[in-house]
Amino acid sequence: MPTRILPAGADPDAVRSLVTLLSQLPDAEPQPPVGDSTQLVDTLARLAAESVDELPEVVVVHERIGPVPALELIREVALRFPAVGVILVTTDASPGLFAAAMDSGARGLVPLPLSYEELASRVQAVALWSTGVRRHLGHGGSDVLGGVGGTVVTVSGAKGGVGATLTAIHLALAAQASGRSTALVDLDLQTGDIASYLDVQFRRSVVDLAAITDISPRVLADAVFRHDTGLAMLLAPAEGERGEEVTDRAARQIVSALRSRYEVVVLDCGAQLGGASAAAVEMADTSLLVTTPDVVAVRAAKRTVRMWDRLQIRKAEETTVVVNRHTRGTEIQPALVQRITGTALARTAVPANFKELQGVVDAGRLHELDSRSTVKQALWALAGELGLAKAPEGSHRGGGRLRADRGSVSLRRRKE
Repeated sequence: MPTRILPAGADPDAVRSLVTLLSQLPDAEPQPPVGDSTQLVDTLARLAAESVDELPEVVVVHERIGPVPALELIREVALRFPAVGVILVTTDASPGLFAAAMDSGARGLVPLPLSYEELASRVQAVALWSTGVRRHLGHGGSDVLGGVGGTVVTVSGAKGGVGATLTAIHLALAAQASGRSTALVDLDLQTGDIASYLDVQFRRSVVDLAAITDISPRVLADAVFRHDTGLAMLLAPAEGERGEEVTDRAARQIVSALRSRYEVVVLDCGAQLGGASAAAVEMADTSLLVTTPDVVAVRAAKRTVRMWDRLQIRKAEETTVVVNRHTRGTEIQPALVQRITGTALARTAVPANFKELQGVVDAGRLHELDSRSTVKQALWALAGELGLAKAPEGSHRGGGRLRADRGSVSLRRRKE
């Protein structure tokens, strides 16, 4: 059986040389190369969704891939697609880099300039390893081989006060109530309010994971707070200035660790864009942008969508807008919001009914919101629409579509 090899690199000349050599290897079947980290992860996720057997045995990553640095990309591929062997091609063949590559999950390293013998030896060894892993796991390991991991959903606000935190909390509660292990993360690092909404006193926060390069399940378990509802909560720091310690790199590692441990990960990213929240939005399977149906908020939503696109965080059509505090009589209806922002639109709109919320919000008991509440019913219907929980009958419907299976990229400006 031929060995399927997927080359990945941003330098066209380097990739062309790599493909030429790979084509000369015995029993090798090079796949069409991918040009950046997002395309690589998206391609692997798409193949895994079709069938585990469609995944390539070997991925060859050139050191000049981007926007995500090569070692961080290798770490994510190893976590999400553990039976795919990764080889790093690099000009630095020092013992230090070799050790770093192995720690990230690479199965081999090939120095530049490329040597046929060295490349052939590494590819053969990694292909044998990959085949052995798949044979050992067999059919019972299909979930592990699929590598997609848990579903990551980010919730951002078009501006402050539009209900992003309320939405994130109830999406997580709905997922947990449906029997799926769920983590709720507060990435609104300076002004996060999840702890206040749920009346939680905590010692550890997301900052405690920021400086850890290898987040083990035990380390992660020590950092999360287990709520009475069963939710695993990773909270924003009590001292807002410490939020700067959570870099985009740290956020990617934290999200990857959570994805590998929980079936659903919901992140409240707030309304302010920082490196950590940008990384989370980039990595999310579904990214929600919450707005209210008023001119100021909709303009803010449009501004946010355009900024995400300029910074290559997320395309407009891959963002889903959720309209909160919706009434039939308002001049701005969800379909108009969709046209203005150019995004997908959640079919479920959340009605305006603050009287239902005021008591539980003031008491810090948002999880005890009455099941008869129209707001709760809409939010849990939204969870069903997103595939996080079973959608109740009679949920609000309208236009729009959802996108999923995103890879991770970096907070960078598009080159003109």
